[in-house]
Amino acid sequence: MQHTLVAVFDNRTDAQNAMNELLSSGFSREDVRLSGSDTTTTATNTTDTDSGIGSGIKNFFSDLFGDSDDHANRYQGAVSGGKNVVTLTADSLDEVERAADIIEGFGPIDIDEHSSGMGASGAATGAMLSGSQSGMSASSMSAQSASTQQQGSLSGSSLQRDTATQSGATRSIPVVEEQLKVGKREVQRGGVRIFSRVVETPVNETIGLREEHVDVQRRAVNQPINPADTTAFKEQTIEMRESAEEAVVEKSARIVEEVTIGKQVNQRQEKITDTVRRTEVDVERLGATNAMDSDSYYRSHFQTTYGSTGGSYDDYAPAYGYGSQMRSDTRYKDRAWADVEGDLRTDWESRNTGSTGSTWEKIKAAVRHGWDRMTDDSSSKGSY
Repeated sequence: MQHTLVAVFDNRTDAQNAMNELLSSGFSREDVRLSGSDTTTTATNTTDTDSGIGSGIKNFFSDLFGDSDDHANRYQGAVSGGKNVVTLTADSLDEVERAADIIEGFGPIDIDEHSSGMGASGAATGAMLSGSQSGMSASSMSAQSASTQQQGSLSGSSLQRDTATQSGATRSIPVVEEQLKVGKREVQRGGVRIFSRVVETPVNETIGLREEHVDVQRRAVNQPINPADTTAFKEQTIEMRESAEEAVVEKSARIVEEVTIGKQVNQRQEKITDTVRRTEVDVERLGATNAMDSDSYYRSHFQTTYGSTGGSYDDYAPAYGYGSQMRSDTRYKDRAWADVEGDLRTDWESRNTGSTGSTWEKIKAAVRHGWDRMTDDSSSKGSY
């Protein structure tokens, strides 16, 4: 959803400076333009010119507000009356609000503030914010909901988001309290990865090997042959083979260890310690006596009660005020001192942590006196 900001200036210089500041703040030249009845339309990538403000700016306001809307007539009349208009288009309301803060420094004029004095032409000056959100109050700015075609204009005296309280109007202070929600989520805390690899290790073994060798020997013999030896003159062959042992290596694989990976799940309790904030609204009843009268009263009581102790009134003044303030608090309305003393002590000590000069035992009587004074005052004036 696009949002549009329109600002009207009395003079060309302020309008030009506002546009330059928008561009230097990061806004695209395609989204910013400057128009005037006596000038051409300054857009980023266009050199088109209009005769005066021409029909282009008129159609722009008509499309934005509708042909029958009062605002369209006002802005068209403002440009026709010699004013200068800076327009900016952005995709988010935050960007438009940032641009509005920048433009505010160059003095755009409040369109609604001047509209009551204009004629039928509707010549008026000001700034307008258009978008998908509802209107918001700002100096020289009016808000327009273009997406729903529900036009409306609000203007204010400054860029505040609060308007001045009318006489008799109701004002409120929100009480905000933080709540602590504790949940859990799964996160990665590391892990274990196992992998295997092959490692070669040299092995040395010693083994005994037997070898055979044929030994041939010849020796001289001189003796007669035996007549019975018929094989003396026959051919013969005698064969004897040599043998030897050689080393034989055989490998076998065996599983000698097993590595197992798994998970063990344990439950543990963790104590979460944090702080949450809340706003407290203290109600102080404003009686007929003003603050100066109360101060004089408490100073007199201090001199009478604690003057001889050597202490300082500044040490006891917060206690007097605290007692009167708590008596007016809605939490302690219609409750007796004895019922609330414990709560008041806890609250006081939490506010004055580490203060040795403002211990509860020291200032309790002063708190009680402030409490009783407001109790007597409210009793004499009726309940509240």
